[in-house]
Amino acid sequence: MGLNHLDSLLQQSQDTISAMLEDGLDAEQEFEIEHHLVSGNFDLLEKAAVDLVKAGFHVDDAEEFETDVGETLFYFAAISLVKLDDDVLAAQTRAVCEIANKVGVEYDGWGTYLGDEEEE
Repeated sequence: MGLNHLDSLLQQSQDTISAMLEDGLDAEQEFEIEHHLVSGNFDLLEKAAVDLVKAGFHVDDAEEFETDVGETLFYFAAISLVKLDDDVLAAQTRAVCEIANKVGVEYDGWGTYLGDEEEE
């Protein structure tokens, strides 16, 4: 078993889609989906980014942050534009999880921004 637990990530994805649809979001609308990856090892995170670009994702530049206990970590988002389709997002979750496990970084699931872009 890898670092990331695919079954949990798939359930989280399905739960997120269900919650978004229950909140009245349009299943036919495309959303910018951000798959979040994190590691304390920048080189490993960079390997994941290269593989995700090859898999068709747009990858943001990695950023650095410090945890509450003083640990320095790096993170980035692998971005796609898709509808709220369980099969599509499950396939993306599987692909990102596989890459994250292969290179040894944490995959923290996906999310999207639902607010007004002017609010950013």
